[in-house]
Amino acid sequence: MIKYALVCERKHNFEIWFSDSADYDRQRKRGLVTCPVCDTKKVEKAIMAPAISRSARKRKSDAPSAPAVEVPASAPVAMISPQEQEFRAKLKELRDHLTKNADNVGRRFPEEARKMHYGEIEHRSIYGEATPEEAKELRDEGIEFHPLPILPDERN
Repeated sequence: MIKYALVCERKHNFEIWFSDSADYDRQRKRGLVTCPVCDTKKVEKAIMAPAISRSARKRKSDAPSAPAVEVPASAPVAMISPQEQEFRAKLKELRDHLTKNADNVGRRFPEEARKMHYGEIEHRSIYGEATPEEAKELRDEGIEFHPLPILPDERN
């Protein structure tokens, strides 16, 4: 079981338990994940914080919650402050900027990065895909690259 802290477009915070992350994805795609306060389907995962002690979780909140489920001794909780929302927006802005101003070379990324590094082709901004092994090999060769920020889609 996994508990997700969620927030709707109207900033109502709530939690729901799912059997696993795939169960959440299936239910969200079918329109079954809705805010218990306003019933909107425009819901996204809130940023998860570290686990807290059981006594802190016993305090009741004003927000309605999902149906009661056995709570494990340690469970993550969500905190999404205005600063965290701004950080998420900045990450999205950075990713959008990078992908709009670079060539997507897909699976050819390691090959293209090597060619540029060794002067075989002209340097340009690129992005694409690399396996963890390929990324390690590039780092070992001294080829500088950075992973793109991974962001859930807007409704997730």
